[in-house]
Amino acid sequence: MKRQGFFRLAWLLALASVLLTASLPATASTSVESARIWPAPDHTRLVFDTRTPVDHTIFSLENPARLVIDLKNTDLKTDLDGLDLKGSPVKRIRSASRNGNDLRVVLDLDRDIKPRSFQLEPNQQYGHRLVVDLIQEERASLPSPDRPIVRDHGDGKRDIIVVIDAGHGGEDPGAIGPAGTLEKDVVLSMARHLKDLIDSKPGYEARLTRTGDYYIDLRSRTLLARKHKADLFVSVHADAFRSPQPSGASVFALSQRGATSETARWLARSENRSDLIGGVGGVTLGDKDDILAGVLLDLSMTASINASVGVGDYILGKLGKVTKLHKPGVEQAAFAVLKSPDIPSILVEAGFISNPREERNLASARHQRKVAEAVFDGIDDYFNNRPPPGTLLAWQKRQSGGGGSTEYRIRRGDTLSAVARQNQVSVQALKRANGLTDDRLIVGQTLQIPSS
Repeated sequence: MKRQGFFRLAWLLALASVLLTASLPATASTSVESARIWPAPDHTRLVFDTRTPVDHTIFSLENPARLVIDLKNTDLKTDLDGLDLKGSPVKRIRSASRNGNDLRVVLDLDRDIKPRSFQLEPNQQYGHRLVVDLIQEERASLPSPDRPIVRDHGDGKRDIIVVIDAGHGGEDPGAIGPAGTLEKDVVLSMARHLKDLIDSKPGYEARLTRTGDYYIDLRSRTLLARKHKADLFVSVHADAFRSPQPSGASVFALSQRGATSETARWLARSENRSDLIGGVGGVTLGDKDDILAGVLLDLSMTASINASVGVGDYILGKLGKVTKLHKPGVEQAAFAVLKSPDIPSILVEAGFISNPREERNLASARHQRKVAEAVFDGIDDYFNNRPPPGTLLAWQKRQSGGGGSTEYRIRRGDTLSAVARQNQVSVQALKRANGLTDDRLIVGQTLQIPSS
């Protein structure tokens, strides 16, 4: 009898345990810890910080416009009502538990959008993230090709267009200094200073790829430069390295063969990884056969790289007067943002944000202005020596020549054809005026530029 009583008691205890477990609420395997929203001109990015990667689905509903985000085995541990929705197509965010263990988030929208979602691995600032992009196709940030882009001073004397690209932005902070200074904030401030300087000089006009704290993918940055008919593309960044010792500003141009130093290689990989947050693309020559397209692309890219190295030399000369230089010459690396075959493009690294002393400088508004002034002075000197044909600066240079010949000093990256084109004379005229029998030039050589 005692044995029967014992087994009966054990059975009752087991049954009670099962009933108690069934009555407890299910526990989600992950959670949404916080959220952020980043409105941009042509899209809005909503980011959920999750404890671990999350299984999710999204779908759109119409009349009224809504986006539904279902997160499996997830609970909500933040208040989505606190998000600032100003400037975004989101009117309201609602959330509720679904199927007892899932989370449903509903975005009430004021217009139709094209949704896109993906997950990001942890980085220096954030952990696991679920990113939802709301793409507003009717508000494309790229200007239409027939929109007037440049000021014309009459008789075809147009402005020189400089497109300034502040690196990173939004969910991509870039490098982070030891004291917490964010690269994306420093470079946007410098880009704004540089734009003001360029716009204040007659004969120039500047455009920014981004005007606020949001991300633009690398393909769109170069597309913006092309749409703006840029004469020069300047991408502004702040270096970081594994150790705090490296310091100094650098200027990079594109290398078709790869980086010129181990630091350049590491930096190129680091910057190009930012494209995981957007999308990658390139230039196509679809209307040409493979051989012709390859030749044209190679010629255009070579000319652009030569011009990029040339303007980089001028900028380095000015930067060296206001800050330490990391390397004395223009470095070359495979930065994706520089791969525009038809626009001279440079990347200015204003200093090492990973160096505590330089981080303090980069966070200083005074130092930011000094760097921006040095970059502009270099750009201005370059274009005053090599103004693009048809620009106000080219016309002013011809006028100051008084109809006679002028001198031009050969710099690194110059070619005879480029010098002839920029001075609006023929290659044969240059050869005759200087007694040249071939196209070879020597850095430091002085050419007489005949009047056309």
